[in-house]
Amino acid sequence: MQKRCSRRFGFAVFTLIPVVALAMGSRPKPMDEEAVNLRIQPVAKVKLAPVSASAAKGSRSGEELYKSVCGACHEAGVAGAPKAGDRAAWAARIAQGFDALVASAKAGKGAMPPKGGSDATDEELARAVAFLANKAGANFKEPAK
Repeated sequence: MQKRCSRRFGFAVFTLIPVVALAMGSRPKPMDEEAVNLRIQPVAKVKLAPVSASAAKGSRSGEELYKSVCGACHEAGVAGAPKAGDRAAWAARIAQGFDALVASAKAGKGAMPPKGGSDATDEELARAVAFLANKAGANFKEPAK
């Protein structure tokens, strides 16, 4: 009988404490917008940068831009990106022609943001497109530097 009473008492205390606290006006304080944003921010951030910080804008080769930006997704096929060198995945894309591939890369496609999220000039982007497509069997000429 004593165990039964102590169980009831314990249940009543743990059930009533939150109810009494709420009745007395003890409510959780709302968080301000900055505190909420700090709690929900991403665990990590990725920032892609050119391999050579000293390279003048517009002077990067297709390979340099590919290695510093494009390869992050195209090496592993992240988010559906066609893998570098995968002839089957690139065949239909290459068949559309160089200008169509450059336009697609410039505008963004699927999960890829415009220009792959890079600060590449149009000429650098065209060089990177040629480099990547050529790895899969195309024979595009990279625009001159």
